[in-house]
Amino acid sequence: MAETRNALDGTTISYDISGAGPAVVLLHGSALSRAIWRGLGYVKALDGFTVVRIDLRGHGRSAKPRESTAYAMDLLVADVVAVLDAADLARAAVVGYSFGARVGFSLAATSPERVEKLVTLGGTFRPQSGQVAKVFFDGYLDALRTGGMQAFVDGQRLDPQTRAAFMANDAEALVAYFERTEVEPGLDESVLPELDLPALLLAGTRDRERYLDSRRAAELMPDARFVPLEGRTHGSTLFPPDEVLDELLPFLRG
Repeated sequence: MAETRNALDGTTISYDISGAGPAVVLLHGSALSRAIWRGLGYVKALDGFTVVRIDLRGHGRSAKPRESTAYAMDLLVADVVAVLDAADLARAAVVGYSFGARVGFSLAATSPERVEKLVTLGGTFRPQSGQVAKVFFDGYLDALRTGGMQAFVDGQRLDPQTRAAFMANDAEALVAYFERTEVEPGLDESVLPELDLPALLLAGTRDRERYLDSRRAAELMPDARFVPLEGRTHGSTLFPPDEVLDELLPFLRG
């Protein structure tokens, strides 16, 4: 495990690096951590790459600010840049799931020189106001505020691994994170034609908003391809991994 600091606000970001070869940065989803990539088999599958797994702020072993302003997208993007700098990586392919995909889109838009390729899994570039409840449940934020992580997990049907991952979070930090998520502006469609890097956008056919947004992004981006994941919901985007890896690995190696 390694740590670095965001030069803009001093927030400590935890990450790790394994393997050797072309660099791939993995960005997890909301209320998760970098552990998902190893647990679901992605790190093993990425043999032949330098794999950089980041705990995004508010998650995992990174610092957990409790003010919503600390989760502004420009700070999240700067977190990833700080890790790239600390790892002495000028550029990397970026693979993001859900929250991580939103960070990936913004990183590609604001620091295109640092992103060699972009892969989004269950991702969107759009504002998320009112959308987060559709992923979790109506009233999720009030449940977090009043009942903490226990109320958050009790409001959902979760497998034991996801439940344990969610319970490891700091409830106050997660409240601050989601409060900011609800007001972040996202990217305007007019930005997407300027993202001319190679991109692979995947989303489940039962993950309607992310499916439509990913397909739309692929239509607008000059060098992007959209791949539907038949029958998958947002929560099942990454697992089982074989169908995703069948698309991901050739794209990264190409």
